[in-house]
Amino acid sequence: MSESNQEYIVISAARENNLKNVSLRIPKRKITIFTGVSGSGKSSIVFDTIAAESTRLLNENFSMFVRNFLPRYPQPDADAIENLSMAVIVDQKRLGGGSHSTMGTITDISPILRLLFSRVGQPYIGQAHMFSFNDPQGMCPECNGIGRRLGVDMSKALDMSKSLNEGAILLPDYKVNGWEWNMIVQSGAFDLDKKLSDYSEEELEQLLYAKARKVEMDFAGKAMNITVEGVIEKFTNKYIKQDVKTKSERTQKAVAPYITEGTCSSCHGRETQSGRAQLQDQWTEHCGAVLHGGRTAHRRHTGD
Repeated sequence: MSESNQEYIVISAARENNLKNVSLRIPKRKITIFTGVSGSGKSSIVFDTIAAESTRLLNENFSMFVRNFLPRYPQPDADAIENLSMAVIVDQKRLGGGSHSTMGTITDISPILRLLFSRVGQPYIGQAHMFSFNDPQGMCPECNGIGRRLGVDMSKALDMSKSLNEGAILLPDYKVNGWEWNMIVQSGAFDLDKKLSDYSEEELEQLLYAKARKVEMDFAGKAMNITVEGVIEKFTNKYIKQDVKTKSERTQKAVAPYITEGTCSSCHGRETQSGRAQLQDQWTEHCGAVLHGGRTAHRRHTGD
């Protein structure tokens, strides 16, 4: 672009924070980088002056009713800011969201891409939501739209050479005499002094993968109905099927060593049903391994 046609954002006498009547011209449609030592005013120009005024002008286009729900930005302290158009602001704060958050969802590009694929994609598979890993109709049912297959590292979760009384369950919350450990004891279904390596397949199935059930237990001399489920089943429901990133940082650090991660063998990381449909043959081949891989590997380990 020739100099005569170059447009500029013009800032006159900016005084936000530590700025002292700073005036400058910033070329539009070009990459401009602000550098300097800490406290030199980079953020004051970019975020507190340019971005704040751009957002304030944008918000003025909405009705008063809508504006009541939007963040309020005061007019930056400057004599004038000219030729400023709408800005996309990527600030220095950490992004929120969970495991389904991507650059596409954060910038709202994903809905446009989904619409494009639904209109021109071949073969045709359906409406735009079929390309969404956040929609139950679109997400891969095996990985719930995450693109990764999470599981329990059995070698770290259990010590097969020990009994329950010796601390065979290594997962958090299952320390000997802890609450979860006591629920196993109170269920009365297991030999507490028998090494796990000596458990039968049925006993291991009950200990590790039993579905939730009500069991009457005695606590402080009072009978109570407590929901009990298998150790691995409970851990999976609590930390894998739910988004572990929504848990506290302390909890995430505590359970992370026991979780394995790999590309979903059903959608191969594509996260959606559409990606899964393209790999239907592979899905058929791997389905059994995905659904039962943890138990199969464990039984091989125990020699059953």
